[in-house]
Amino acid sequence: MYLIAGLGNPTREYDKTRHNAGFCVIDVLADKYRIDVSEKKHKGLCGKGVIEGQKVILVKPQTYMNLSGECLREVADYYKIDPEDIIVIYDDISLDPGQLRIRLKGSAGGHNGIKNIIAQLGTQEFPRVKVGVGAKPPRMDLADYVLSRFSAEDQKIMDEAYREAADAVGVMMTDGAERAMNHYNAKKKTEE
Repeated sequence: MYLIAGLGNPTREYDKTRHNAGFCVIDVLADKYRIDVSEKKHKGLCGKGVIEGQKVILVKPQTYMNLSGECLREVADYYKIDPEDIIVIYDDISLDPGQLRIRLKGSAGGHNGIKNIIAQLGTQEFPRVKVGVGAKPPRMDLADYVLSRFSAEDQKIMDEAYREAADAVGVMMTDGAERAMNHYNAKKKTEE
């Protein structure tokens, strides 16, 4: 079984903000594979289903971003899921809007949600899908930036990126993360 977690903040005020890119990808996966992600347990909203022949549990932690790891650890412990079968999807300000980057492991890179997941799981070795949300403008507070919404033009780019990130998760489970990395990490470079 795979645990696929999209990071974000609960409540309507954070809906469709940059920081909620992970939630948006989970919504695409839930819609595409008809998985109801509304069961409240393990400090998150959870839904069980099948993606590309693999059993999955989709999770949207409800702990707020900085404590995301608490929810993931509870789900992983309950279902006995190893870190290499946990795919975490989240926003990345070091990537252009809509750009994807898949990694098998790594540091938190300044992302507090990932920092908490690493602390809770006790490892940096879990696959992740980073969704670019663009760099913070000069003199703007980082928290204000990641909690802001996209322009109408960027929202179209992001909606496409959420669909691509969902597709990338399917590829990671069926063909492996290396193949997904080769395809999706290189995509933006070839388009430029």
